[in-house]
Amino acid sequence: MRLLQNYYQFEQKIFKKVNRHFDKKHMNLFFRILTRMGGATFAIGIVLLLFIFCKQPVKSIALCSALSLAVSHLPVQILKKLYPRKRPYLILEDTKFHSNPLKDHSFPSGHTTAAFSVMIPFILFMPSLGYLLIPLGVLIGVSRMYLGLHYPSDVLAGAVLGSGSGILVYYLMNL
Repeated sequence: MRLLQNYYQFEQKIFKKVNRHFDKKHMNLFFRILTRMGGATFAIGIVLLLFIFCKQPVKSIALCSALSLAVSHLPVQILKKLYPRKRPYLILEDTKFHSNPLKDHSFPSGHTTAAFSVMIPFILFMPSLGYLLIPLGVLIGVSRMYLGLHYPSDVLAGAVLGSGSGILVYYLMNL
């Protein structure tokens, strides 16, 4: 039990270090844009545009990413029901957040899951994209903490779920 308490305190410390910069106007805009890139609308839209307007092999990779996004959605919803963790802004005093924030459960981060589930197939098919996409995915995860909506473990779980679904779909499509 003590180990769990220590972990939670460590996680709160990381969260607060990221969230404390919320009042900085330019960072606020930057992280709001990034967080939207992890949202379902953007993820579905970008994959759909790539599928419609690109030629092979990008068309096939976009299909793989779309399937990965769909596959990743179910475990996120199940985990949010099984582990109804309240969002940090509801629990931690002095958490900075925008008006009208999300009210569903915190664990895992759906935005981070979506980002990694779409990015991983592209990285597996075109490894050089990893230099751009992995930092982008990490920043999307950080944006969720910056905006006061997720703990670090929510973001990490989202990255693992999204990556796992991307890897799974990639291998299933290449059997």
